[in-house]
Amino acid sequence: MSTPSSDLTSAAAASFTATYGVAPDGVWSAPGRVNLIGEHVDYNGGLCLPMAIPQRTHAAMRQRDDRMLRVISGDSGVEQVALDDIAPGNPKNWVAYVAGVFWALEQAGHAVAGADIALTSDVPSGAGLSSSAALEASVALAIDDLCGLGLGHDDAGRRALATACQRAENEVVGAPTGGMDQAASLRGRAGHALELDCRTMDVSHVPFEQELLIIDTRAHHALVDGQYAARREQCEAAARDLGVALLADVSPDGLDETLEAVTDPVARRRAHHVVTEIERVKESAQLLRDGDPIDLDALGALFTASHVSLRDDFEVSCAELDVAVDAAVAAGAHGARMTGGGFGGSAIALVGRGGSGAVVSAVRRAYQQQGWKRPRTFRVTAGAGAGRDKTTL
Repeated sequence: MSTPSSDLTSAAAASFTATYGVAPDGVWSAPGRVNLIGEHVDYNGGLCLPMAIPQRTHAAMRQRDDRMLRVISGDSGVEQVALDDIAPGNPKNWVAYVAGVFWALEQAGHAVAGADIALTSDVPSGAGLSSSAALEASVALAIDDLCGLGLGHDDAGRRALATACQRAENEVVGAPTGGMDQAASLRGRAGHALELDCRTMDVSHVPFEQELLIIDTRAHHALVDGQYAARREQCEAAARDLGVALLADVSPDGLDETLEAVTDPVARRRAHHVVTEIERVKESAQLLRDGDPIDLDALGALFTASHVSLRDDFEVSCAELDVAVDAAVAAGAHGARMTGGGFGGSAIALVGRGGSGAVVSAVRRAYQQQGWKRPRTFRVTAGAGAGRDKTTL
């Protein structure tokens, strides 16, 4: 379960005041995200279907009259960096996610100033739920408000903020992620999933009020260890062999024959996942649009097929994810799949009303049999995108 948002807002403001001796100008927050379906298609120009979750990162912030940035999160101590020192690869620790947003907005031609920031969050770190995008988006919206950039008031402006957040992560942090996470955090809407065209970054809000079970495997999850970059390079190699700019350009019709043109068998499997995953996203979005109620069996089957493809063709699953998915489906979930970049992190299960208890118990038993640490589980519905918190400041 998530911490009440008002508690985290107050905690961010209190941390700020205790650290810097004055009250912040405000508190801004942004959600993590869970991707219903459409994994590793963002940088291939395809479609994905993420949603914002209730768990959020809160940034209490006060503008400075110089070009210094000071940041505190929990018990980490105050980190300090000059805006003029921010560059690709610098700073080298977690503060790069914050500093990179200042840098990217300035690179885009916006006038930004230094700031003091205090952070709180209940987005699980390393769980594949995009804690990094939540951090970036909360800071970006705070900068937008305090520096008068005027971007946070409509979707076009929020698209620009999301682009800056993605550039911060790609260039300053050095993680070659696509733009899905930042788009979901900044452009999400309560009670809806976000059908995102990753080629154009156009969005369509698709109703989704179903409760979703998240299973945090607590297995190590990191996108900067080379595996993510390797998958992206393999997809690019497949696209070159196929003579297309992006794998989203490949038709699913006669796919096996088409993919014979890909010389490397590993790259061929990667491309097979991407093309079929895009089709699963289209089918899932249509089910959500048509469903009142949603055909949970049909949607769940797409979820499970996605996991099999990620496990076998894209090879980004792990034992903990596979066990969670298999146990959830065996216990009555309509479908389940890993979510996020993979190599650890979380799985999601589509569970009918009243069925989550049996699924949670089954997953915990399966983990206990393996001698693994007990997974964390929590139920979520589609939450709101980034915004300024209501405070008593």
